[in-house]
Amino acid sequence: MKPRHKRITLIIGGLAILGLVATLVLNAFQSNLVFFFSPTQVAAGEAPRGKSFRIGGMVKEGSLQRQSDGVTLRFVVTDTDKDMTVAYKGILPDLFREGKGVVAQGKLGDDGVFAASEVLAKHDENYMPPEAAKAVGDAHERAAANKAAAEAAARTIKQ
Repeated sequence: MKPRHKRITLIIGGLAILGLVATLVLNAFQSNLVFFFSPTQVAAGEAPRGKSFRIGGMVKEGSLQRQSDGVTLRFVVTDTDKDMTVAYKGILPDLFREGKGVVAQGKLGDDGVFAASEVLAKHDENYMPPEAAKAVGDAHERAAANKAAAEAAARTIKQ
């Protein structure tokens, strides 16, 4: 084989290996990618079925229900617009409280209950995960817009 053919073979082999490595890295990245959704987005059908994702918001006051085994529980996550029931089996973080911010990772079941595999709580008094804070803020904006529209409609009807 001529030196020129050896060089071309090495270059083609190197490009093939580089392409294989890039494909494996991108596949691993895609497999581990987890998106965040608010309860409103999940209710609107934007969340994937059968795939893992994160849901976040506030733990609704009075919604925490513990089963007799002590590690299985249910609670409701809200963005003040929509609510989502979350089922979790495991030990909750020490900072988990009703009325505080939470992010849960898991899958949405056929019954509409979010089966969490991991629950994350805020880490200090003033912190809320950015995704959860945005979801709650968006829900407040929608509620204010709906209230303003309802008041305008009521004034129009009175006139």
